[in-house]
Amino acid sequence: MNLFWIPWAHPVVILCLSGFSKALLSADALSRRLNPESDGINYNPNGSEFLWLPQDTYEGQTFFEYASIITLRHAALMFYCSSFNFFSAPDPTDGFVNFVNASTAFSQGLAYVASNGTVVMQADDFTTLPLGTYRDSVRITSIKTYTTGLFILDLNKAPWGCAVWPAFWTVGPNWPAAGEIDVLEGVHDNQHNQITWHTANGCFLDPNATYTGMIVQDNGTNNTDCYAELDSNSGCAVTEWSTASYGPYFEAQGGGVIAMKWDENSISVWSFYRAAIPLDITAGTPNPSTWGPPSATLLNATCNIDQYFANHSIVFDITFCGDWAGNSYATSGCPGTCDERLIDPANFVNATWSINSLRVFRKEPIAAFVSKAQHFGEAVYWPYLSLFIFFMFGGFFGLLT
Repeated sequence: MNLFWIPWAHPVVILCLSGFSKALLSADALSRRLNPESDGINYNPNGSEFLWLPQDTYEGQTFFEYASIITLRHAALMFYCSSFNFFSAPDPTDGFVNFVNASTAFSQGLAYVASNGTVVMQADDFTTLPLGTYRDSVRITSIKTYTTGLFILDLNKAPWGCAVWPAFWTVGPNWPAAGEIDVLEGVHDNQHNQITWHTANGCFLDPNATYTGMIVQDNGTNNTDCYAELDSNSGCAVTEWSTASYGPYFEAQGGGVIAMKWDENSISVWSFYRAAIPLDITAGTPNPSTWGPPSATLLNATCNIDQYFANHSIVFDITFCGDWAGNSYATSGCPGTCDERLIDPANFVNATWSINSLRVFRKEPIAAFVSKAQHFGEAVYWPYLSLFIFFMFGGFFGLLT
């Protein structure tokens, strides 16, 4: 934990700057979004209106941790709260990987924020290993959990390469009871992202729903049963049609945006390469109803969303070989064997996440949104504002005393 002593504050106040900034952001969003002509209004299947409002932003220097402050009579103590935990246990998917803790990841350069604000997480690409030795890498899990939301990941590149198996996913407790959503996942030099759901028994993918991807098959049969205990945990999966959705071509296009919408109606995923990112995403006022058909969608009609998905953490990881990349290595066109591939660090120069931002939006019905805007000065956000005023005046009077 990083600590900074600020000798000017006066009253005793504990203030999480992250929560305060989010409160101000929401307040600003409320004031701006009162004009439906400038902000996208979304519609539920029953015709009711709602908006996607900013909830959390993971980017730049605040991606891995955010500032908090304790103010005392004549000083203030600033410290940093972690946004993610670094997973350092053995890989549950049997990967040939050594997931490192936070201190090792930062000291070895496996996780850092570049000077331009880009967040980087990568595999060890500098150590030559003896045959049979696992390679260092990272896996992080968000401390905050979510039940529904719109998750928009803007990235320059996702990891790829022979033996490499990365994923951006969300997962609930007591797996698979609370579900898993694999938003961006692939192996080797694949060019197509695979979107997968893993659930408890009773959730199914509708093959007749509207989406552009193709259902993954097993022996010529569509895998539409999402139950995790079937078919070696294959889940129900859809492969995106676009060659710009994963791998070297996605990177060559300058990366892009992967968006996952999770509400009571469905869980849907879209991907956009850099030149095709919708303007509403760039403007921070996302409206998925204008994005066209998703790459994949899981409908509430065939899978009770509220029953099978809840309290998800966000996960990024890079593993090697294992249950997918290892079992598919012989037919991948990659040279040698998967464990031989781990020896040379030059094989992992592309095993890197380069992330601009991950933004999470919450669904707000129009009626509730208007009510909050009307009462903004009375109850909803005044606690944050009054705390800020108290804090600032404490600093001013601290100078006088």
